[in-house]
Amino acid sequence: MQSERIFRIGEKMISLDKANRLVERAMELREQGLSQQEAANRLHLDRSFISRIEAIGEIRKGNRVAVIGFPLSNTEELSDICRSYGLDFYLLLTDQQRWEMVRDKQALDFFNRMFELIAHLRKFDTLIMISSEKWYQLSEALLDIQIVYIDLGSSPIRKDCLVDVEQFKNTLELVLEKQ
Repeated sequence: MQSERIFRIGEKMISLDKANRLVERAMELREQGLSQQEAANRLHLDRSFISRIEAIGEIRKGNRVAVIGFPLSNTEELSDICRSYGLDFYLLLTDQQRWEMVRDKQALDFFNRMFELIAHLRKFDTLIMISSEKWYQLSEALLDIQIVYIDLGSSPIRKDCLVDVEQFKNTLELVLEKQ
């Protein structure tokens, strides 16, 4: 049996465990759909306390978004945008990089890598797919998630394509806003 973690601060005795239980309960109530004010009233707290706890613990608003795109000429610029929006996963490749993924690989290694990628992508709510329609349709068949498609042209695409940065940002903002 573990005892309460208690701190003496001046003349006060503070239970860290009690504070943790209260914060957890507040987050559970918020997750159930109660407003900050409703959760605060139920727990006899100030609404601003709930707001501050959410701000301290916030990782990102909305659901999980991934981006895959190939063959792209402006991968660095698009990667910077993905980082700035705090995306958990993005895979942006030039034509050369995508061929390097398969060149000099055993078929089984490549097959395993692709299935690992598919399994990873299924954990996301939305995928922004920047590719030819062939790859978009394949993604749609393999993944049970929402896919937002940016068309690079007809398959096969044999050269790097420039993605309009503003279009990409707008798409990303719309996806994140809807969530």
